[in-house]
Amino acid sequence: MQISSRFTVAVHTLLVIHTFKDQKTTSDFIAASVQVNPVIIRRTLLSLKAAGMVEVRAGSGGASIVRDLSDITLYDVYRAVECVDGDLFHFHENPNPACPVGRNIHAVLDCHLADAQRAMENELKKVTLLDITRELQTKLN
Repeated sequence: MQISSRFTVAVHTLLVIHTFKDQKTTSDFIAASVQVNPVIIRRTLLSLKAAGMVEVRAGSGGASIVRDLSDITLYDVYRAVECVDGDLFHFHENPNPACPVGRNIHAVLDCHLADAQRAMENELKKVTLLDITRELQTKLN
């Protein structure tokens, strides 16, 4: 099971917008850094805009971050771009109730999967975009 790259693309996008805030950060410009098709960046920007994190100017005006970096957590970005509603782990649909394993699999596994998801989400909530930009700055210097 793997979380899609939408999350890391979105974080990368926000870092490019912040790092190059004095330039026009168009979808083409951002896509060159991420090395993806600009359409993917445009979709990402739409999700980030809907979450109130960025403003996108029509045409080739570029994008800008509209919230304070200390107010945007990695969890916020994750929720803005990932299509995860509810449980992160998708359980197979029909375990066999006649099998002792199938009959009890939910009882023994569900709480562990919920704990794992909660731990990941809590970890993402601890890190702000400001933290990440500071880490990036140490790499750039």
